[in-house]
Amino acid sequence: VQLQASGGGLVQAGGSLRLSCTAPGRDFSNWAVGWFRQAPEKEREIVAALSWSGGTTYYADSVKDRFIISRDNAKNTVFLQMNSLKAEDTAVYYCGASESVRTAVYEYSYWGQGTLVTVSS
Repeated sequence: VQLQASGGGLVQAGGSLRLSCTAPGRDFSNWAVGWFRQAPEKEREIVAALSWSGGTTYYADSVKDRFIISRDNAKNTVFLQMNSLKAEDTAVYYCGASESVRTAVYEYSYWGQGTLVTVSS
C-alpha cells in the first residue's frame, strides 16, 4: 500500500494545519495509521496513531491536547488536525500503515512520501 501525505505548509506559531493521508487506488480502512515526524538531524518519531475502527488512539506527550487524529474510511483518508502549532513542530510529517496501533517506526509496513510543516516563531 503506497500512502500519500499532504497538507503541509508554512504557518505562524499558534496557527493550525490539517494533514491528510490517503492510499490512492487502495483500501486501507482495515489498517491502523500513524503519523510520524522527522526534524532535521533527528530521528523519525511517532506523533499520533489511530486504529482502523477509530476506537484506539495514541498521542505523543508533546502533542496531546493540540493535535487530533481522525479518519473517514468512506473517503479512505486519515487526518491530523494540528492546532496551537509551535516552532518545535517543524518537521517532515509522514503517515504509515500498520496492522494495529504501534509507536515504533519499524512496526509500520507502508509509508507515504512526507509533507513539510514549517512553523515560524
